[in-house]
Amino acid sequence: MVARRKVAVVGVALSDCGRVDDATPYALHAQAARRALADAGLDRSLVDGFASAGLGTLAPIEVAEYLGLRPTWVDSTSVGGSTWEVMAAHAADAIAAGHARVVLLAYGSTARADVRAGRRTGTLSFGTRGPLQFEAPYGHTLIAKYAMAARRHMIEYGTTIEQLAEVAVQARANAALNPEAMFRTPVTVDDVLAGPMIADPFTKLHCCVRSDGGAAVLLAAEEYVTDCRTAPVWVLGSGEHISHSAMSEWPDFTVSPAAVSGRLAFERAGVRPSEIDFAEIYDAFTYMTLVTLEDLGFCGKGEGGAFVEKGRLRVEGGELPVNTDGGGLSAQHPGMRGLFLLVEAVRQLRGECGDRQVRRVDGSLPRLTVASGTGGWFCSSGTVVLGAG
Repeated sequence: MVARRKVAVVGVALSDCGRVDDATPYALHAQAARRALADAGLDRSLVDGFASAGLGTLAPIEVAEYLGLRPTWVDSTSVGGSTWEVMAAHAADAIAAGHARVVLLAYGSTARADVRAGRRTGTLSFGTRGPLQFEAPYGHTLIAKYAMAARRHMIEYGTTIEQLAEVAVQARANAALNPEAMFRTPVTVDDVLAGPMIADPFTKLHCCVRSDGGAAVLLAAEEYVTDCRTAPVWVLGSGEHISHSAMSEWPDFTVSPAAVSGRLAFERAGVRPSEIDFAEIYDAFTYMTLVTLEDLGFCGKGEGGAFVEKGRLRVEGGELPVNTDGGGLSAQHPGMRGLFLLVEAVRQLRGECGDRQVRRVDGSLPRLTVASGTGGWFCSSGTVVLGAG
């Protein structure tokens, strides 16, 4: 039996992102994968594990074939936006157990370009089979599900629409420091409140942008770290949890599945939320950020509104910088964005983020971070704790 090995993220990359009208999703997968391999300095022949979801009839077989890979370990777990944190956890376990040596996670989407070209519509349904058949007739869209959950939090804890708007304002402030972000012009709370209503209480700026783009992350066993050109970022602990599909089966709209995945990740990593230097949190909507901060233990249940309104999420002057690249609200959001959280987390720990680089109080680079992805309408969560090498 192979002894369990330590696992590190050794390569990360994004493809071209934002407005990409002349590429296919396969091309974005490949571009991100090539860049991640170059970032790590490892030869493609070492990759014996591959994980991907969301593209192809036999995902991830079609994508692996396109990339010229013949993996002996594969994962196609698809749980929405949290897919990539869950896959990273599975890959780390496989490497630690000796089932793989180097695993590539890759994603690419032309969600924005497809809408513009008429290849799909902006209101594409998840379908009406299974439990969804009991909600679809009432026009209960994905955005409406999140909006309803946010309204429950407002009623239960007195959270205000201005506090939710602060999440968007601070995400944009971080994006202003990121030259690759789609939207960088600062916004105010009044700007957020004055936008067109999408699903009460969410106006436009409470909702994520729609973009094109891809990302890739390379994980490797500890013995390959010395062969890499980058400093390792260690996978310290992870957790995953699923909650519900039908909204009627969600016990409490104010508690996300991150309450379980986060607890497991911190326990397995042997660290406390108070030790985390910054956080990358899935933010398809402002409420996702607020409630996930509560459920990861950065503040008490119902205290998220007061927590975010004090500017704590900003790279510049924030106590807990969150979504340091601008997040899905301002930087990019090409569908299942969870892999982008891991890319940004690793770059921050390696000190590669330029004007948006997080620093500790003493000026040193951050040492610990957490990436937490959410899928569906708070249906699933994957949380990963990472530490600098």
